[in-house]
Amino acid sequence: MPRPEVARPVRMQRVALVAPQATFRDALVRIAEAGNVEIDRIDDPAHAAPGPAARRLQRLRPQSADAVLCAAPPDLDALEQAGRADLLAGEAQLEERIAGAVRRGTVAALAGWCPAAEVHPTAARLTDIGGVLVPLPTPGGTDPPTLLRFAGPVRRSFAPLVRTYGTVPYADVDPTLPAGIVYVVMFGVMFGDAGHGGLLLLAALLLYLGRPRRLAPLRRLWPFVAGAGLASTLAGIAYGEFFGPTGVLPVLWLNPLDQPMRLLAAAVALGAVLLALSYGVGIVNRWREGGPANALYAASGIAGAALFLGLALLVAGAHLGRAAYALGGGALALTGLALAGSGLFTASAGGVGGAVQTGVQLFDVVVRIGSNVVSFARLAAFGLTHAALGEIVWHGTTGLADRGPVALLMAVLVFTVGNALAFALEALVAGVQALRLEFYELFSRVFETQGRPFRPWQVPVQHTPVPHTEVAS
Repeated sequence: MPRPEVARPVRMQRVALVAPQATFRDALVRIAEAGNVEIDRIDDPAHAAPGPAARRLQRLRPQSADAVLCAAPPDLDALEQAGRADLLAGEAQLEERIAGAVRRGTVAALAGWCPAAEVHPTAARLTDIGGVLVPLPTPGGTDPPTLLRFAGPVRRSFAPLVRTYGTVPYADVDPTLPAGIVYVVMFGVMFGDAGHGGLLLLAALLLYLGRPRRLAPLRRLWPFVAGAGLASTLAGIAYGEFFGPTGVLPVLWLNPLDQPMRLLAAAVALGAVLLALSYGVGIVNRWREGGPANALYAASGIAGAALFLGLALLVAGAHLGRAAYALGGGALALTGLALAGSGLFTASAGGVGGAVQTGVQLFDVVVRIGSNVVSFARLAAFGLTHAALGEIVWHGTTGLADRGPVALLMAVLVFTVGNALAFALEALVAGVQALRLEFYELFSRVFETQGRPFRPWQVPVQHTPVPHTEVAS
């Protein structure tokens, strides 16, 4: 698969399912079994009345029923007598879709969406019953549903990050993999301890092995946990932290408690780089959503990126005493501000009210850039908190260790319980804060709208006839 295709949602094709009315049920059963076509739902009161299967299902009043379809038309009365709510639920779904079909003479049709690569294989399932799956042009003003590619364990483990935020618009870049990498890096900076990171790596190994069994449903998350553990371990090695400042590891970069300002500057610099990258992705998305003009004037596009970079150069020039940097940055920032203002004013109602609205929005854009950059200082703040907790636990441990056997046992208890509490508390805090930075600071530039998830109609099909003993009352 070409690399550009991997970075975007699965390409969708508008299709029409067309079949003779005599075999339309069979065609729909095969579509349901394939499970790769989303059939349009018709919100029409005329089609809202329940069909025969739906009425029988209502009379059964099952607590829950996973729908199953019969390959051949079943005896609905016999299914009701046997209490086969699953088969009645499948037939009820089938009735609903048949009722929404368009009929012309002896032919019936339904429209929907299908992954482009699946159109021909799906159409091949229908040829022997006279059905076809016809590709159609995408209707104007309609965005196809979004289906992301979750091939591979790493991408699948990062998928909940994006799904929690919302559905990626069909035209946008799929951010799953880079979003996951950025998340674990930010988590590691705040959770920097080689010992605690090692525990996360052990947890990832246990998830991979399916242990304990009650956590087996979370097995697919093992790469995510392993990534967080690796990032935390590397940060801990840089900080010289191994279950606190135990002296097991030398400080390779800095001690957070000894050099907090240096850590703070590094955190803000990392945040600035991530914001610049998010503007880059935002430019691509705005271009794909609305063309070059949309990318140029959007506050999350070229205009916003120019304003951000201009302000960065202005601040750097003022700090370094370089007038050329400051002047160039100021000019770039004003250009970005003018472009963003033009786009915002065009989107407003115009006139004095539109001008006032644009001014307020521009002020918000500038303030948000500053607050978003400063917000990344939390990477350093919570890294310091983690280091401080580790130091408190270690000082308590060493203070008890040389005061006799009983005190030594107490020291072991303090070290164990203290690290367990620090691990649990800081893992929760770092996880939440990394998620907050990802969503509010980064995704707010990457996305301006949300898409609609691809929901194919998929129902398992029972090909064997229902035995007479099953349908006997």
